[in-house]
Amino acid sequence: MQRTKANRMVVMATGMVLVASIAASAMQDPAAKEQLQARIAEVKASLAANAASLRQYTWQETTEISLKGEVKSKTQNACSYGPDGTVQKKLVSAPPEKKKDAPRGLKGKIVENKVDDIKDYMESTGKLIKLYVPPDPVKMQASMAAGKGALTQPSAGKAVLTFSDYSLPGDKFTITFDTVAKKILAVDVNTYLDKPDDKVTLAVAFTSLPEGPNYLSSSLLDVTAKKIQVKTTNNGYKLAAK
Repeated sequence: MQRTKANRMVVMATGMVLVASIAASAMQDPAAKEQLQARIAEVKASLAANAASLRQYTWQETTEISLKGEVKSKTQNACSYGPDGTVQKKLVSAPPEKKKDAPRGLKGKIVENKVDDIKDYMESTGKLIKLYVPPDPVKMQASMAAGKGALTQPSAGKAVLTFSDYSLPGDKFTITFDTVAKKILAVDVNTYLDKPDDKVTLAVAFTSLPEGPNYLSSSLLDVTAKKIQVKTTNNGYKLAAK
């Protein structure tokens, strides 16, 4: 029985190695590299075009922070691009202040520490997100050059670009791209904060405006270790008054 189980494990391990070898060989294939290179170029062009077009718009951003499935905070910001190209945010609404006094003594200290802990994590995850959104063609190129990029065509009109060690060792960055409209449909990230065990996932969806530009419509950040989720939605896009 033990020998049979061991044989199965050997077969599975061999299969995994074979799959990895096939993937590596595919990336070494000049034709595969050329196709991935072409898609990276299309993504880069799409990002540049959208960045220029979206500067003309204002929109509303809503952010919800949940702890263990319970919404702890919800804020709304009016957003627009500043002269330097960075997003400017103006707070529209924030969580109402709690009227009752905070618990005193040891219990109060525990609550205070928990709130501070969440704030610290949010600051860290905010910096982490900037490593992946917006996508960086230079990092894609570097991952591809290291043999850690892959291209698949899951269906007609779609391409999935996957990059390992994109921003951090051991992370995984995936873009789903509309090859007909030349627009990003989604971004998915598997990464971590301080160490690999401190896992963080990010799922981002993009939507097109009637006028053509593509924008980040929603994102869901999941900090598994702390059971914290951050959901962000962007809507109400309007051309800014001139």
